[in-house]
Amino acid sequence: MRDITSETFEAVLFDNDGTLTDSRGSVERSWRAWAEEHDVPWERFGDFHGVTSRGIVERVAPHLDADAATADIDRRELSDLEGVVALPGAVEALAATGDRAAIVTSAGRELAELRIGAAELATPRVLVSADEITDGKPDPEPYLTGARRLGVDPARCLVVEDATAGLLAGRAAGAATLAVLTTSKRDDLQPHADLVVESLADVRFELADGGVRVRLAASSTEPSQTD
Repeated sequence: MRDITSETFEAVLFDNDGTLTDSRGSVERSWRAWAEEHDVPWERFGDFHGVTSRGIVERVAPHLDADAATADIDRRELSDLEGVVALPGAVEALAATGDRAAIVTSAGRELAELRIGAAELATPRVLVSADEITDGKPDPEPYLTGARRLGVDPARCLVVEDATAGLLAGRAAGAATLAVLTTSKRDDLQPHADLVVESLADVRFELADGGVRVRLAASSTEPSQTD
């Protein structure tokens, strides 16, 4: 376990959906409609949050053409931005980290940019999307790519996530991990996170000493570090 409040990070790598933006309504509506149309039982989906659309399709409906199914899902999600908003603390987190921030998402670039825009968030100079990588989360490639594009050491990065798959990817990349409880249960995330908080509103990011420092907000309630 790393004490992230005592470290100075070269960069902060943020997941988007569920970490910076709340897109749960759009995601569930799109997937439920697709599953019903293709007779895929909803019970098959389980905890796939943070996994690429193609990765989900390959697991829940291996009998379908993955390219066609992924394109269908993308079309549905691109046309549904209703209720997409910034999560608590997201605006402040991106503003505070500036050029030392990247967004690393399991969504395609077009969808990611639309959701970031709908949530009225500032897009950092580095955005890593699903269509730019070979292996999605929980593989470390997305976060290794984000660190490389920022020109920093992955081990000197902080990954901020709301999903088990993303935390596993961050850990595998060698980064420290901060989990927010916006979409997942504490018991699911805590084994893979150095620090767990309710939302980004419970932490403060500050530029200092040539990097980014993290401190707990005065109003945060019972954040927990893992053993």
